[in-house]
Amino acid sequence: MTRLAHVLLAFALLASAACSGEEDTFRILAGSEVKDLEPLLKDSGLNVELTYTGTLDGAEQVASGGADGRYDAIWFSSNRYLSLIDGARERLSSEIKIMNSPVVLGLKPAKAAELGWDSAPPSWSDITAAATQGKFTFGMTNPASSNSGFSALVGVAAALSDADEALSAEQIDAVTPKLKGFFSAQRLTSGSSGWLADAYNRSPGVDGLINYESVLRGMNLTLIYPSDGVVSADYPLTLLASSPKKDAYNQLAAWLRTPDTQRQIMNTTFRRPIVPGIGTAPPLVELPFPNRRSAADELIAAYLNEVRVPARARFVLDTSGSMEGDRIAALRQALVTLTGADTSASGTFSRFRNREAVTMIPFNDAPLPPRAFTLPERDPEAALGEIRSFAESLQAAGGTAIFDALRTAYSEPVEPGHYTSIVLMTDGENTDGSDAAAFDGFYRSLPEQQRTVPTFVVLFGDSDVEEMTGIATLTGGAVFDARTGSLAAAFKEIRGYQ
Repeated sequence: MTRLAHVLLAFALLASAACSGEEDTFRILAGSEVKDLEPLLKDSGLNVELTYTGTLDGAEQVASGGADGRYDAIWFSSNRYLSLIDGARERLSSEIKIMNSPVVLGLKPAKAAELGWDSAPPSWSDITAAATQGKFTFGMTNPASSNSGFSALVGVAAALSDADEALSAEQIDAVTPKLKGFFSAQRLTSGSSGWLADAYNRSPGVDGLINYESVLRGMNLTLIYPSDGVVSADYPLTLLASSPKKDAYNQLAAWLRTPDTQRQIMNTTFRRPIVPGIGTAPPLVELPFPNRRSAADELIAAYLNEVRVPARARFVLDTSGSMEGDRIAALRQALVTLTGADTSASGTFSRFRNREAVTMIPFNDAPLPPRAFTLPERDPEAALGEIRSFAESLQAAGGTAIFDALRTAYSEPVEPGHYTSIVLMTDGENTDGSDAAAFDGFYRSLPEQQRTVPTFVVLFGDSDVEEMTGIATLTGGAVFDARTGSLAAAFKEIRGYQ
């Protein structure tokens, strides 16, 4: 065989192996909640690849057919919301529940004892009365971006409305005043359960969390199981109708439900086994879930616009010369998206909310004058139009004074009883004004209340990853990478944390 023939054969074998690997990979679109199972899946005997997405984004992607051909299965903490979307059921094939975790309240042991809930479980009405009277505070994920928050919202609303069946729009309207009292005690919000737990650990003044039982069991908290019931996640592994890999799906689902694997899930993640006879956790009363998408969406909208503590969002925006062209256009579009231009469910719920105060701080070689916008309780269209006009007027020029702009954002007073956060978007490195060390000293000298404000950093263009990660770590924020993806998508994701 000639040398050329050897080379061609080698290429052919490599191509065949690559194709074989492609065919053998079982791809799953998953919620971030199941990320802790990745190490366990290596023992499944299959090549499993997980891609993570938010609850609403994932549901819309599946229902629209966007997951067809890209993924073989989905694995969210629940399919309840997905099943309410028109056309979604036709996209799904087999569904097998893998594990269980109820959404409950966890309180510091001293607070639970003070309220008498460590010995006698309260009802959701009892918990609401205590929250309304300011007897305890808690953190919870955003119902528009995380299933644990959505499940908690549904559970509280169903219990307070005495709904024997699925929540209706009329019941949601009637229960909204009670929900306002309940959520007046909320002090932390988040787009994910994991980040919420980290934020709680940095917030000694917060008394507890509403989250998955499995998350709370890893913390020093007394778990409160409301006497009138909960909403649980059952983590259904679901084959997409478009996938030809039913055998691989059946193999993976069967392996996940074997006694050994169920025990490993129970012992390593604290979730309840779905297979009977494993574990000793007592069954819980399950509260009813909305059976119409319109009711579910109305409940989320009521929470965002009327019920939750209003947000105070500060956007520190790079408008330096390096942003000229496509980059400044992407920034304009990202901000316009948050004014309601995106009419998808995730876009609708990520727009600037009624009662929210939004401050824009553009910067180049120095911070530019901040622009403040306040959305009213009702009919926010005029205020949203003002933000849209501001976004469309942004121009690129000058240098990059990242840390001076951040100092401007942190110098504004923090209003008690509101969520305050900062979003920093830059496409480059700091070239003007004070440096990272100076900002570090400035930040550490701030009053404690101002140091509780997190900065969510958006990496874009040629951002200095190390410095930007340092800002997020210092302030208790997080990093969102838009260098290879959509800036608008990154901004939408951050809205779950504001």
